[in-house]
Amino acid sequence: MNAPNPHSPCACCACASGHDHHPLVRLDRRNFLINAGVLTIGGLALTSLDAGGAAAPAPPRPPRWRKALRVQPVLTYDVPQRREATSWRNWGGVQTEEQAKAEQERIARELRQMAAAAECQLDILPVAATRKIEEAANIAKGDHDALVIFAAGGGGKLLEALTLPEKWNLMFLRHIPGPVYLWYEIVHPRFLRKTVDEYGQPGFAPEDVVVDRYEALLTRLRALHGLKNTLGKKIICIGGASGWGKGGAKAPEIAKNLWKLDLVDCPYKELAPRLERSFADAALVKRCQEDARRYLKQSGITLHTRREFVERAFVLREAMVDLMDEAKTDAITVNHCMGTIMGISKTTACLPLSLMNDDGYLAFCESDFVVIPSGILLHYICGKPVFLNDPTYPHDQVVTLAHCTAPRKMDGRKAERAKILTHFESDYGAAPKVEMRLGQVCTNLVPDFACKKWVGFAGTIVGNPFLDICRSQIDVKVNGDALALMQEMKGFHWMMSYGNYLADCAYALNKLGVELLDVSAPKPA
Repeated sequence: MNAPNPHSPCACCACASGHDHHPLVRLDRRNFLINAGVLTIGGLALTSLDAGGAAAPAPPRPPRWRKALRVQPVLTYDVPQRREATSWRNWGGVQTEEQAKAEQERIARELRQMAAAAECQLDILPVAATRKIEEAANIAKGDHDALVIFAAGGGGKLLEALTLPEKWNLMFLRHIPGPVYLWYEIVHPRFLRKTVDEYGQPGFAPEDVVVDRYEALLTRLRALHGLKNTLGKKIICIGGASGWGKGGAKAPEIAKNLWKLDLVDCPYKELAPRLERSFADAALVKRCQEDARRYLKQSGITLHTRREFVERAFVLREAMVDLMDEAKTDAITVNHCMGTIMGISKTTACLPLSLMNDDGYLAFCESDFVVIPSGILLHYICGKPVFLNDPTYPHDQVVTLAHCTAPRKMDGRKAERAKILTHFESDYGAAPKVEMRLGQVCTNLVPDFACKKWVGFAGTIVGNPFLDICRSQIDVKVNGDALALMQEMKGFHWMMSYGNYLADCAYALNKLGVELLDVSAPKPA
């Protein structure tokens, strides 16, 4: 965790040694002594937590606070009547009530299939069908977040009646394999531009229109799901909300105003007595010791720090989850995590944050609200844990990303191998070195300080080095224009997830007036 911090004696350090890409790394003498249990802190040997008796059962925890995106699909059509010696019908393959009924059933079937494959929670309402303006206006006022118009036919007034600017609106058009829709021809000149060159339809933009591809529709719905869950999100800020560097001074204000985040301050003077009570609770400590023992026995885990640090990390995790439960949220961040919290917990926040992310919480170090909104958004778009990281200088199409709080379940299911070491800058506590999946395509977001123009790129994980930097480290190949990345980098911290969700993020950000410059290779619209 390399953020400059007036409360910590450690500044940004980058004393790199050589690479070692092998998963089994030879321990140096210091790590051998840690494993042997003779590490001392401040000249005093650390003793194990003493907690006799049976372990108390874990308290039931509420489900994660995730909201489904409520989607109203609606088919618009017309039933023209034949007239002799004149044009009596528009383009399109849905021209009768029977054809409209068949198309309505087909849409319902296809949407069920799409939702079943989605990585987010979609509540797809029954497909409505209308060719009447008054009926369309009532549908638009219904209880939904997003409306998807399947515009097979009908006039412009019908579409306008369905489109409320205060809601999210999309349009799906058929080309191939048909039946071809009327608005495949005229959506741009007649609906979006009102027969002039300037756009004139409130609540609709060109990127809200999808032709044929349900995967493109799902991209947009995932983005809106991410927005719905991000806007107004409540997050506990241990030690207060902050922003990295001089440029991040206004980050908490931007987070409140643009992202509508509810930043709940938890001062250390309130956390300290809570932790004291936790460490004095013998039953709780015993249970956390057993949780730590089970964790360390997992396949793929090796311990290279004092076991006591890990046991205390599990107690600290319980205290943090209690804070979230009491506030009815599942998001938390820790300010001054490179100093203050170590003194009162006698461990580091690194491992607790990693554990909570694996369990589906949103848990971030450093309380940096330049980057935290990107983590919340990306998490709700991809449905997986995300990795807040310190980037390095891109070179030769590669950039190294590192931090001490990486989740292990980066794909949301399978835990990657990890070494449990000390936090690097302090050489204290417990921090995971997660061996991320080589060859994995990943999304990388680079927020700017002003939250006006982010950079993003798809990358491929090509290495798990073991440099003298933050413990979880990956070398990422830039799948795109590394020179543009180098030139356009803003802010400081980045956010990463498994999978490519750049298009989803760009669509969501556009709804807030934030540009995403994707320096990856071009993708189809």
